[in-house]
This record gives sequence, structure tokens and C-alpha cells, in this order.
Amino acid sequence: VQLVESGGGLVQAGGSLRLSCAASGSTFAMGWYRQGPGKQREWVAHIGSSGTTYYADSVKGRFTISRDNAENTMYLQMDSLSPDDAAVYYCFADFYEDWGVQARSWGQGTQVTVSS
Repeated sequence: VQLVESGGGLVQAGGSLRLSCAASGSTFAMGWYRQGPGKQREWVAHIGSSGTTYYADSVKGRFTISRDNAENTMYLQMDSLSPDDAAVYYCFADFYEDWGVQARSWGQGTQVTVSS
């Protein structure tokens, strides 16, 4: 499964952005990690195939993850952005390979810049 991300960019503090992650095939869990400058990659959120969502405390109440299973696409709506949210955001998707083994694909990353 290949993943293509889009939607990053520059936004002022307090603004919003929506990231998209399109998968080339069926997946079950999908989600996002981010890596800010000088920081370790951190988990942001993920969503199961049935729509159950999980969020890091740092984004809970501000970010909303969703997915369109018919389009194999996941979204991350980011509101009330702060400079602390500036990072490269990476989507991931878990899927089953032909022989039933679970695998994970990663997107190429999309830059989110938040100006204060």
C-alpha cells in the first residue's frame, strides 16, 4: 500500500489546516505521527477501520481524525494551531499483505509551519 499526503503549509497561530492521506489499497488502522525540529517523532492520533479514534493529550480537543473507507483516505483536521504543532507530519497505514502478515506503510511527510 502506497500513501500520498497533502495539505501541509504555513498558517498563523490559532488557524487551521487539514491534512489528507490517500492510500492505494485497503487498510485497517491509519494515523499520524509528527516530528518537530530537534524533537523525536511522536504519535498524534489514529483511527481504526470502524472509526474508533485515539488522540495524544497534546492535540485532544483541537485535532480531529477521520477517514473515508470508500476512498481509502484519512484526514486530520487541525484547529487552534500553535507553534508547538509545527512539524513534519507523517501518516501511516496498517494493512494485510497477501500472505496475511500485517505491515505498515508511511507517507512521505508534509510540513506544517505555524507562525506566532
